[in-house]
Amino acid sequence: MSDPPVPNESTPAPAWEPNIVGFLCNWCSYAGADLAGTSRIPYACNVRIIRVPCSGRVDPLMILRAFREGADGVLVSGCHPGDCHYIEGNYYARRKFIALKQLLDHVGVDPRRLRFSWVSASEGRKWAEVVETVTRELLEIGPYRYDRDGDD
Repeated sequence: MSDPPVPNESTPAPAWEPNIVGFLCNWCSYAGADLAGTSRIPYACNVRIIRVPCSGRVDPLMILRAFREGADGVLVSGCHPGDCHYIEGNYYARRKFIALKQLLDHVGVDPRRLRFSWVSASEGRKWAEVVETVTRELLEIGPYRYDRDGDD
């Protein structure tokens, strides 16, 4: 058995990749992400998916906690408006998240780090495009650093 290679000055440092937490609706967006995977559509592997019954069930505190725990970005994705399995869940989500985006700046989080999308179960390619877009935008913004002490 050989030892793993020891990094030295000539070994390039690994490039930073954003850590993205995704809250996905079980009925549409999760199925869309699954379709992208089973269809072998390539996309960035930066998203850690949390399946929720409905995007309307995502509490804004869950999003704030994701940032506090080290997420560089958060993606919430649900059914298209009017197609919610729970009738109006995505309408509630849309209203909550508009208010949350306005609050983020006040708590020290760049609002561009939070993204909402509507992806149906048949839109695997769209899911891949959303993930690629969010990843690219976060690479431009850079890593998020949570200030536990509240000092600048």
